[in-house]
Amino acid sequence: MTAPALQWISGMLLLSGGVFCLATGLGLLRMPDVYTRMHAASVLDTLGAGFMLLGLMVLAGWTLVTAKLIILALLIFFAGPAVSHALAKAAREAGVQPTLSEGGSLWKR
Repeated sequence: MTAPALQWISGMLLLSGGVFCLATGLGLLRMPDVYTRMHAASVLDTLGAGFMLLGLMVLAGWTLVTAKLIILALLIFFAGPAVSHALAKAAREAGVQPTLSEGGSLWKR
């Protein structure tokens, strides 16, 4: 591919990643409880970071920088869900109840 085409593809991937990261911030502000906020943060932020790293990889070409970005992407994709799961488990064990529209609790103790 030509350089302008690669820059255009990279720009679209970076823009998509930015949109997903903005949606993450909006989800953190708008969601009612810790569990839904955690879901918004873990899913959208992982996807946004993935698109941004992919856009940077397209810009870098086949260099050592790309190898480092791949390692960073693997770290994000494996550590992000594991950390979210651990945080949800800690919130559950601390007795944090999810907010439901009826005002009831999803979990009975």
